[in-house]
Amino acid sequence: MNVIKLNNIRVHANHGCWPEEEKIGGDYRVDVEINTDFTLAAIGDDLSATVDYVVVKEIVYREMAIRSKLIEAVAYRIRESLMTEIKHVQSAKVIVTKINAPMGGQVESVCVEIG
Repeated sequence: MNVIKLNNIRVHANHGCWPEEEKIGGDYRVDVEINTDFTLAAIGDDLSATVDYVVVKEIVYREMAIRSKLIEAVAYRIRESLMTEIKHVQSAKVIVTKINAPMGGQVESVCVEIG
C-alpha cells in the first residue's frame, strides 16, 4: 500500500450555522490522505496508473463550494467523492479545518477527520 497526501489545501468557504458565516465566510484548510498502489505508475512513469493530484484538489474545491452548516458534512462529501470518482483510490482520510471558528473565545481552529 502506498500513500499520497495533499496537505494544507487552502479554501475560503461559507460553512457554518451563523448567518454571518453564510455571508462573509471563513478560511479553511483541507488535508487529504489517499491509500493506493502506485507501483505500476512509478515503474512506468505513468500518470494514468495513479491518482492525479489535480483531480483531488478539484474535488476538494467543488465540495467546499457547496454550503453546509457542518464541516462534518463537507468532509464526508469530499471523502465519498474521492472514493467514487477516482479509480485508484483504495481508501481516503480527509481532515477539514475551520480556522478562527466563531466560538467567542481564543480557539485557533476546529477540525474534523473522516476515514
